[in-house]
Amino acid sequence: MQYLEDLTFSGEDIKKAALEKAEYEGCTFQFCDLSNMDLSDYKFSNCHFKSCNISMAKLHRTALRDIKFVDCKLLGLHFDQANAFGLSLYFERCNLNHSSFFQCSLKKIQFKHCQLQEVDFIEADLSSALFDACDLAYSKFERSILEKADFRTAFHYQIDPSMNKMKKARFSLMGLAGLLHQFDLEISE
Repeated sequence: MQYLEDLTFSGEDIKKAALEKAEYEGCTFQFCDLSNMDLSDYKFSNCHFKSCNISMAKLHRTALRDIKFVDCKLLGLHFDQANAFGLSLYFERCNLNHSSFFQCSLKKIQFKHCQLQEVDFIEADLSSALFDACDLAYSKFERSILEKADFRTAFHYQIDPSMNKMKKARFSLMGLAGLLHQFDLEISE
């Protein structure tokens, strides 16, 4: 497998030629459309994706180590199929609707100003995760580890404390309704 280091790929580069299967170290991808692409067995380390569309790409055994996604469209991605070894991700202003992190170990992951609607976090380890100003409508948290996770500015979540490990998780007073939804209570401000 070819090794490529410290390169920048733009949308125009990708349109001219397909992104070859390789090991990418310290590379930047900007304005790239990788949607529906088969990225199985690719290796990305310390890479930065800016304003890219990677929706519905296949991530079977894909290595994603110290990856930053900023202003990216990442619809329907199965991060649970990526290589679990060294999986380390950061998301800012990204749309991850309908994605899956099923059983992923994502300790200290940061989601900032992201759309996370209908995302599968079932059995994920989200210890010390940050959900800063994130929309979590219809996302699923079951048997998840949410200890010390920060949901203070997140909204539209519904999390059952009896089905998740939540010791020292942080919530705002406004968000408490999202922890009581299973009781079918009517809560007023």
